[in-house]
Amino acid sequence: MPYTVFVTARTLSPEGKALLDQEGCRTLFLEGAADAAEVLAVLERERVDAVISRTVDLSAAAIAACDSLKVVSKHGVGVSNIDVEACTERGIPVFSTPGANAQSVAEMALGLLLSAARGIAHMDGEIRAGRWTRLQNGLELKGRTMGLVGFGQVGRLVATFCQALGMRVLAYDPYAGAAGFPAGVERAAGLDALLGVANVLSLHIPLTPETRGLIGAEQLARLPAGSILVNTARGEVVDEQALIEALASGRLAAAGLDTTVDEPLALDSPLRGMSQVVLTPHVGGSTHAALAAMAVGAVRNVLGYLQHGTLDRDRVVNLKNLQQPDHGATNVR
Repeated sequence: MPYTVFVTARTLSPEGKALLDQEGCRTLFLEGAADAAEVLAVLERERVDAVISRTVDLSAAAIAACDSLKVVSKHGVGVSNIDVEACTERGIPVFSTPGANAQSVAEMALGLLLSAARGIAHMDGEIRAGRWTRLQNGLELKGRTMGLVGFGQVGRLVATFCQALGMRVLAYDPYAGAAGFPAGVERAAGLDALLGVANVLSLHIPLTPETRGLIGAEQLARLPAGSILVNTARGEVVDEQALIEALASGRLAAAGLDTTVDEPLALDSPLRGMSQVVLTPHVGGSTHAALAAMAVGAVRNVLGYLQHGTLDRDRVVNLKNLQQPDHGATNVR
């Protein structure tokens, strides 16, 4: 049976599109403003069976507008742009693609750390502007303490990278069992204990009501003077005004940010004018390899459910709250 699959973006990796074509699916993409309003408009007028959600919001109104919608898959891991509760109320499973972009995001975190620690982006800009600014206040990372907040697949890779640099690695994750910490990675007793010794704080947590604003003025003040913050998670997990103030005061030496509260970052944001801040536009998981893996994973999620009723415990984010509708036999694995 051919299905209609709506991708909330202008494109999908060729590897993922090929799988949809192979199954005879009709694939829809965003073609206009590529915003939440266009997502709503498409779902109002089309008989969509599945949504593959990229970064544009998938609202409760959009979900309610399409009575044929049966399954949603995130093209990635963080589902904060999807109204999961609205999907759950409709009996619609919401999948993710865990691990598909972990290597790419971890490498971005390392790149941001190295650039922030040595002022690489700033010096590059100075040379291009015709100046020869030779910063000599860089932070050597060997012997310093990396504090990881969140110890999932990305955090574990960052830990390995930092160990190779000779850093001490300390991790805080209340959802990770003690047995899950590999040799050489110390488990922090709590967030405050980690903050007190972290020369670098790297964030690897999803955006939830509990993590929104988790790192605020109080937490930043607990870091040793001259520390570095790296955020490849979600901008909203950090109180951005508190971060700006900590950087402006010199309390925090530098920051590497792949995510900010507002994306695109406002033209008048003080972060733009801070030479000690390295900024990238939320592209940690945007290598070709990661995009292909996320696309293939998302397509397999939706086709597996539509064709066979498959619900993978490791991939369905709302499984425990899902009231399974009568779509035929469902395989839970």
